[in-house]
Amino acid sequence: MKKLLFVSGIISLLLGGIGIVLPLLPTTPFLLVSCYCFSKSSGKLYKYLTENKIFGQYIKDYKEKKGITLKNKISALIFIFLSIGYSIYRAKSFHLKGFLIIVLICVSYHILSLKIINKKIMEV
Repeated sequence: MKKLLFVSGIISLLLGGIGIVLPLLPTTPFLLVSCYCFSKSSGKLYKYLTENKIFGQYIKDYKEKKGITLKNKISALIFIFLSIGYSIYRAKSFHLKGFLIIVLICVSYHILSLKIINKKIMEV
């Protein structure tokens, strides 16, 4: 079972990494799945992921506090609107444009619904 969780964690981590540059592939859910898989299969990779200087704080905030900072919320929304907006602009198919608009609305709704974490609380 540990091997299956380990392989699932690796695949999920790769998909999350790809999701950083591809607007339709979400990063955070894949990182959270990786985090779970590694917590059950590889303490070393779990520690690496949660203490990573790029992803670590985001994962901890999302898992423990169920929210993100206002700065991260604004950054995520700007990046999503720019990347998916550009994809909508470049798409030729009406159906693809419709799908992208639905994805944009759903992801934006999810980000907007996350609790805003006060940075001072995080430092305590």
